[in-house]
Amino acid sequence: MYDWANSAYSTLSITVLVSYLQGAVLKGNLGVLVWGWGIGLTGLAVAIMSPALGAIADAHGNKRGWLAGTAWMGAIASTLMIFATPDRPWLLVGLFVLSQIGIELSYTFYNGFLPEIASEQDMDRVSAYGYTMGYLGGGLALLGFLMLFRYGDRLGLPSADSDPDYLLPRLGLMLMGLWWGVFTLPIVLMLRDRSPPLDRSQSLSGAARTAMREVSRTLRHVRTYHMLTIFLLGFLFYNDGVQTIISQASVFAKQALEMKPDELVLLVLMIQFVAAVGSAIFGRLASAVGQKRALQLCLVIWIGLLVAAYFTHSKPQFWVLGAFVALVLGGTQSISRSIMGTMTPPAHTAEFFGFFNLSGKAISFMGPIVFSTMLAATGSPHTAIFSLLAFFIIGWLFIWRLDVGVGRQQAARVND
Repeated sequence: MYDWANSAYSTLSITVLVSYLQGAVLKGNLGVLVWGWGIGLTGLAVAIMSPALGAIADAHGNKRGWLAGTAWMGAIASTLMIFATPDRPWLLVGLFVLSQIGIELSYTFYNGFLPEIASEQDMDRVSAYGYTMGYLGGGLALLGFLMLFRYGDRLGLPSADSDPDYLLPRLGLMLMGLWWGVFTLPIVLMLRDRSPPLDRSQSLSGAARTAMREVSRTLRHVRTYHMLTIFLLGFLFYNDGVQTIISQASVFAKQALEMKPDELVLLVLMIQFVAAVGSAIFGRLASAVGQKRALQLCLVIWIGLLVAAYFTHSKPQFWVLGAFVALVLGGTQSISRSIMGTMTPPAHTAEFFGFFNLSGKAISFMGPIVFSTMLAATGSPHTAIFSLLAFFIIGWLFIWRLDVGVGRQQAARVND
């Protein structure tokens, strides 16, 4: 249900929020740079905070509390975007930054529950099921906005062509926050931390100091988790490429193909529902041929898609490209999460998934910043998107060296 909840932010932010920010609030290169640099710098901040906060959650045994706090911080910030009219640009930017920090930090604690609720044999299936639910939920939230956009005038709202205050997109942003916040309730009310607290007697500041020592110790003894290290280094690169494509695809569509907001919403809606199928397919594939081979196949497809994007110059071509992106997107994310889960000691789930978030965010500022800077400098979205190719090639080379079986054994020794 939390995948279902937070995916509304994923879909509405890359359609409604980016269109509103760049088309009405901060026009021209300024909007492009604020979007790219905002995602990049918040990713860097989350990379710094995630390991320590994950270790604090393990020390107190309260991943659920941290999940609720970070999720609702982001959801409230998103809901308040309805007050960010075009004459208040920096209110929108500030709320955008808070919502980005909330969504990314919440993943640390949410993903940390995976080894607690799924056995090693079921982890691929459960992770894929979560992503499938997420794509369906995000798609339905986007469909709700599309209905509002096209038929809101029947409810007394302004039509899309006569909306000088941009009320419709601001209502879409409020929907984004309300959906995220309300559907976070089931996990908060029903889920419980199963791992015992490592030291509940510690104060928050004491836990923070202990957490930093744990982080430093883990970094010093990183050779103990040799295969985990290889995976995290690979994930660091290819995930930056994936996340940049997700966040900047709408910019490419607007700049290269002049797609209108309602066309973009329909495209992302298609991607959501096809990705739900793709997530389930690759979950089964990972169980059949192994997690490593399935992930390598995903990365090869991403490389091919970037090459194809360089030669994409029409909307029908972009729709076909989007369908292939959808198929591989869910698979890449769910397999990565399940590989991480299989190589994580149960007593340190939040801390290790904090490192998972660190690896995912440590250079995450690079992709959006490289893309937006290249676009602003060259004016060519094709050159900007092609610049992401290196992230996937480097990621594939690291995954090529990965041995998941050895990683499981190393995690078991650490747990013992």
